[in-house]
Amino acid sequence: MRNGFLRGQETSSPGVASPGCGTEVRRCGGVAGAASLWITATPIVPRGELHLGHLAGPYVAADVLARFLRADGESVLFTTGIADHAGSVELRALSTGRTPTDVAYGHGVAIEADLVRARVEFDHIARPRHPGGCSHWVQNVVGRLHAEGIVVPRVRPLPYCEPCGRWLHGVQVAGGCPHCGTPTHAGACRACGRPGEGGDLRDPRCSRCGAGAGLRRVRRLYLLLEPFRADLAAHWGRGGLPSRVAALCEGLAEEGLPDVAVSHPGRWGVPVRVEGFEDQVVDAEFEAVALQLCGHGAGDEPLPGRAVRFHGLGHAFYDAVLLPALLMERGVEPDQTYVTRESYRLAPDGGTGLWALDLLNEFGSDTVRRHVLEISGAERRSGFRPERLERTRQVLDGTWNAWLSTLFADVRAECGGRAPDVAPGGPGWHTELRRLTAAVADLRQAYGVEGFDPRRAVALLDEVVRSVTGFAEAGSYERHRPGRAERHLALISAQLSVASALTSWARPVMPEGADRLAAVLRVPVGRPVGIEALEPPPHGTPVVAPREPVFGF
Repeated sequence: MRNGFLRGQETSSPGVASPGCGTEVRRCGGVAGAASLWITATPIVPRGELHLGHLAGPYVAADVLARFLRADGESVLFTTGIADHAGSVELRALSTGRTPTDVAYGHGVAIEADLVRARVEFDHIARPRHPGGCSHWVQNVVGRLHAEGIVVPRVRPLPYCEPCGRWLHGVQVAGGCPHCGTPTHAGACRACGRPGEGGDLRDPRCSRCGAGAGLRRVRRLYLLLEPFRADLAAHWGRGGLPSRVAALCEGLAEEGLPDVAVSHPGRWGVPVRVEGFEDQVVDAEFEAVALQLCGHGAGDEPLPGRAVRFHGLGHAFYDAVLLPALLMERGVEPDQTYVTRESYRLAPDGGTGLWALDLLNEFGSDTVRRHVLEISGAERRSGFRPERLERTRQVLDGTWNAWLSTLFADVRAECGGRAPDVAPGGPGWHTELRRLTAAVADLRQAYGVEGFDPRRAVALLDEVVRSVTGFAEAGSYERHRPGRAERHLALISAQLSVASALTSWARPVMPEGADRLAAVLRVPVGRPVGIEALEPPPHGTPVVAPREPVFGF
């Protein structure tokens, strides 16, 4: 597997930072070059704070997969980027009287902090504007592709707003999708996934002032995708495509692949270093794809052999078409799986009342993560309903935390606050054990790459808690029967073994509570999701109930 694309064009000028992924990097285990699996999530646009729609999209789901695989011992690289140069950043700056730099930097820092609070742990977060970041590397890539004839000049119509005196691109121009008619912006349509560049929108208008946009012909740089059609069709034919992405790719394979805009007139973005295009910047959508590659490290490390791309349908074209084409251009045969996770539909104000930090502070990361995993999905965007989030908290309090509180009280009252020296057992334990064995097998499938389904994982975890609660209630009479004390202790030991298992089984979904429970039981953190975790703490281990709920707030 070659790595030439990641190296870019090694023509760094004296005094210019060499290509790299930037200084804003968090490492959470593993070495980039040693990773066997690469997980990416669509770069986040820093036009505002992180909101619940982001978390309901690719980010929490991708973190679930990364946590599961790491616990299994697989070397994983988990990356994203902050898309500083998205058109909506410039639009927000214009509407608030700030500079785009201030908007991108301030919100970008807040977004990274909120991701940490949500327990979404990336190895790399690539940012183009930070010192030593990706801007220089992106410039080199565009220059090299132009020199090789992959990126070429084309004259095409582009919307222009007379009242604002501005060329319009990305979210700065709104209209009807030329393919399905749905209201959208330039770029990929969120409804059908088809790409557009603005000049083909129906009834285009300026997103800033609302005026109708005229079309002016302008010479820009485009990447030609049609030469990659046969190789891409073979890539798509190997499977791994969600249904809606498969429909998108099949249509493109039949009808022909579009040219992809690489540059547009403007000042906000990475300047193009190609003669004749000095007044243009790299198109934000193309840059967002490059950010994913830059997020790998942009060094001499080989790419991981496999990749899993998490995205919403609005970014599927770039992940499933443009990105593999860029890899193929460098002789890399992509082995990729695609996971579509649609975000919440937000209110017109952009999500007031849905800011991630507010909800995380009120409900805790366990409640928020679990909620977005069981509500959002791959096929459609759902609207946010506050009562559902409250209901998620009630489920955790009424089932998970209620059972654990009763268990901790029994340990204190019956065992002196320590794990009993009795093997797990009790009436019906063998039947319960068979259920748990089947549940963890299903759970591993729901967590794994091939059958990834976090909504199913949440349901299975609830099933485990409900089942062990019923088992405990059915056997609770043992404590009152003469000479049955040891059997009741076996019942407590059985429940402690299930609680111990949940520190690993539930950790991909609710890492904060799982780690809190592991601390109470004094068992290792981050064990594999397997039946081996179904083991009570060693005899005599102190079991002291925490003051706060174990899961959620």
